[in-house]
Amino acid sequence: MTPLEREILCAVALSRTHGLSQAAALQLYRAAGSATALFEHRADLRALLPDVAPRAAAALRAADDALHRAEAELEWAGSKGVDVLCLGDDRYPVRLRECPDAPLVLYYKGTPCLSARRMVAVVGTRRVTEQGKELCRRFCDELAAAAPGTVVVSGLAYGVDIHAHRAALAAGLPTVGVLAHGLDRLYPPSHRREAAAMLADGGLLTEYMTGTVPDKGNFVRRNRIVAGLVDACVVVESAARGGALITARLAADYHRDVFAFPGRVTDPCSEGCNQLIASQQALLLTGGRALAENMGWAEAGAAPAPVQRELFPELTEAEAALCELLRDSDGLPLNMLVVRSGRPVQEVSALLFELEMKGVVKAMAGSLYRLL
Repeated sequence: MTPLEREILCAVALSRTHGLSQAAALQLYRAAGSATALFEHRADLRALLPDVAPRAAAALRAADDALHRAEAELEWAGSKGVDVLCLGDDRYPVRLRECPDAPLVLYYKGTPCLSARRMVAVVGTRRVTEQGKELCRRFCDELAAAAPGTVVVSGLAYGVDIHAHRAALAAGLPTVGVLAHGLDRLYPPSHRREAAAMLADGGLLTEYMTGTVPDKGNFVRRNRIVAGLVDACVVVESAARGGALITARLAADYHRDVFAFPGRVTDPCSEGCNQLIASQQALLLTGGRALAENMGWAEAGAAPAPVQRELFPELTEAEAALCELLRDSDGLPLNMLVVRSGRPVQEVSALLFELEMKGVVKAMAGSLYRLL
């Protein structure tokens, strides 16, 4: 067994250890630096983590059943072509890894696109209107023309979700469905045809092991993965309350850009979108091209002359590294700078602020940054 295989096994077991919440398991993982270290020291965990809670230490000591369950899960995944990704795996989605409540383990079946250059979530009500269906179709058509290859992420649920996936498939865009259950089943089963088509260009993603049923709470937890995977979140239609608004709030908390399609004030399915726009929690969106332009994804003509780093001798090494990332582009969004620099979002934001103060970088609409 390779070190990575051992780490994946231990991470799956850690996520299944009785007596540990997902938050507690993640806290232990981050304190120890790896799941392998936790299991190698579980007989005397205080030697590795002196401040570990007695209950957590006891839970790990009694985790033999979790290890056996993890072995069975990995055997099943291998037989079905399912990739099991843990936080220490280079294949783990780079944007999601930065989130404070990122899942320890992900199960994925499909093509490699979880860390694609451009990713957008499209979410909304399950009671989608004909107008909402048309917005999904037009949005994906325009996005495919303006920013080919953008990955569309949603939840494969009834309503806006499935119409977003269908529109992405029709427009030739990769699309990923985030599920609230294990990959040994599909809910709702009526979306099986779309799910099969997505495997060829996109895929199905979940944090849940086989045997997990689609309970209501799982859908709420699933929303944080939808929000964390992407650069931007688009709300197509939403009532005054609903899961789409939860996803939008999470996206904002993760420093993602949030957009919403406006609707008539008399339309119940537009009430949530209108509230997001009115409270300035979301930018008003008119279509896929508008999103691409706001995010700096659209073709922008000739690129400006590159900025020479030596013109700014007062830059720190970290600031100069960000300028180098911006050198041959017409601007990059904050989330992409975080991904490409490998630095935490808070650090990148602070560096960009300093560069703005020095007159080196300019902040544009949609959290886009350009060299001056």
